[in-house]
Amino acid sequence: MSVTLPLDHGHLQKLVTADLVRPDQLLGAHVTTEGGAAGVRFAVWAPNAQHVSVVGDWNGWNGFDHPMQRLEFGYWGAFVVGAQHGQRYKFRVTGADGRTVDKADPYGAFFETRPATSSIIWDQDYTWSDENWMKGRSQGFDQAVSIYECHAPSWRRREDGWFLNYRELAHELGEYLTDLGYTHVELLGVMEHPYDPSWGYQVTGYYAPTSRMGSPEDFKYFVNHLHSLGLGVILDWVPGHFPTDDFALAHFDGSPLYEYADPRKGYHYDWNTYIFDYGRNEVVMFLIGSALKWLQDYHVDGLRVDAVASMLYLDFSRTDWVPNIHGGRENLEAVAFLKRLNEVVHHMAPGCTIVAEESTAFPGVTTPTPFGLGFDYKWAMGWMNDNLHYIGLDPVYRKFDHHKLTFFNVYRTTENYVLAISHDEVVHGKSALVSKFPGDWYAQRAGYRAFLAMMWTTPGKKLLFMGQEFAQGNEWNEAVGLPWHMLDIPEHRGVLNLVRDLNRLYRERPDWHVGDNREDGMLWISADDTESSVYAYVRRDYLSNHWSLVVSNMTPVYRENYTIGVPQGGEYRVILNTDDGQYGGYGTQQTSLTAVEEGWHGQTHHLCLNLAPNSALVLEAVRDVIVSEER
Repeated sequence: MSVTLPLDHGHLQKLVTADLVRPDQLLGAHVTTEGGAAGVRFAVWAPNAQHVSVVGDWNGWNGFDHPMQRLEFGYWGAFVVGAQHGQRYKFRVTGADGRTVDKADPYGAFFETRPATSSIIWDQDYTWSDENWMKGRSQGFDQAVSIYECHAPSWRRREDGWFLNYRELAHELGEYLTDLGYTHVELLGVMEHPYDPSWGYQVTGYYAPTSRMGSPEDFKYFVNHLHSLGLGVILDWVPGHFPTDDFALAHFDGSPLYEYADPRKGYHYDWNTYIFDYGRNEVVMFLIGSALKWLQDYHVDGLRVDAVASMLYLDFSRTDWVPNIHGGRENLEAVAFLKRLNEVVHHMAPGCTIVAEESTAFPGVTTPTPFGLGFDYKWAMGWMNDNLHYIGLDPVYRKFDHHKLTFFNVYRTTENYVLAISHDEVVHGKSALVSKFPGDWYAQRAGYRAFLAMMWTTPGKKLLFMGQEFAQGNEWNEAVGLPWHMLDIPEHRGVLNLVRDLNRLYRERPDWHVGDNREDGMLWISADDTESSVYAYVRRDYLSNHWSLVVSNMTPVYRENYTIGVPQGGEYRVILNTDDGQYGGYGTQQTSLTAVEEGWHGQTHHLCLNLAPNSALVLEAVRDVIVSEER
């Protein structure tokens, strides 16, 4: 059952002074008793409202029956005898502008399914069984973190076209991801929102899972079940902006309240959304309380914070903007909010992971506070842009942009990175990932497999959007389920087999993940063969000195007896070949895997390898020894 705090001076004051990090335990709708009578206590923040009443199923939506009392600091409260769990309600607010609007509860725990917008009184218990998981969860800095980004409403649909229930999703998605060896699922579109094509990024219920797929308890079952399978759950979270829908947060009390009053600071013209006022303590507590609700009450393991750059910069996507007090472009209030968010979360929900989708060079995103923003990870947007630019080139011209694939190595240790190929890259005319590659269908798949192998062997945690694991050919469409019939086609099944093996090796091999944020975690053997578009590098675990060699040929040209320097003699073995027949390739074989004692690429020995067109090889020495760190 939810915690209910007394609606008294002390707790209201804590909200005003930003000392109450779980305001949902004070505001919203709480099933309780007062004076021996059972009912529901309602509370809402509306400082500029002229009048507020609570309307719902119990009073026939009559605004005269249950007026709310004006409390201190701009809050309103009422206790309604007879109101109960499961009933719909709204706040009828006569605002400072004289308009009367029925508003959904900002702290609502459950909502009607769209297009209806009422909040629902919800207060049910749930019995968790993931105690051991909760005790052991961590940010996984030295662990394999492979994330499957999933839009839950469109991952798979029922036969009648409706969404899976969270409980159905738990078993079907859980079994699928376990088979593929993922460590985490990241869900977008989970928090309540009115418009399906927004994918859940225009949130109206910051404290509620969408009712499209079931109840709050159904969602808790989903998280609990995935934990039982060893899978972590990350949610996309949107504290940067909110929609202009009249029933929700917009002009909540007839004036700008949750949003900045000045549209040059408080309105996104590109997205038709309002920007939160990070200078108001009540707004900061609203957002931090939302984060903690998911991490504490729903046992979610992490949040990916959406559109951080839009929060950090006052001139983000605008020409008319207001400088900060120092004349700069940074939103100092948003910077302070993000630091406070990360400090509170790491204290109140230890082991949880907070990831920034931040697309600029803002310094110290993953540096601990107070010197940095305090995030655990940052999406590697530069890596993503460089790689997608490169793979889209005709192979004839790739030599002119050869260092697009090596530039990440210049800055990869400045932050803790997630290598993300997300939903944003496979919609709005951008095509599915495999379709970005030039050439015929075979060349596209071959190049795609090589790209995946390089992604999984490049330092940084991994994220791949759903459908790309089996080379979905068409763009993602949120209105229908994934084209699962493609798994009956060998060419698509082969890519799925590769992703499964990449995840297995990634988890099994410390050299692929332990040294992600260390310079010696990745050592280039050959980074400058622009004419051949061949790349070679070593991934190394600095703790055990285990290592592997990655060689990738990014052209459709077969290269026989291609010479690659290696740091030791003896026999080598192939541990992954993206040209293998089980992945849809031709199965190119090696003539010899015995290193020749002749220096090459600054190494003491060399191998002569057969490199299939558009392919990647991963090899290891039969006997591991220390790799030279001179390069």
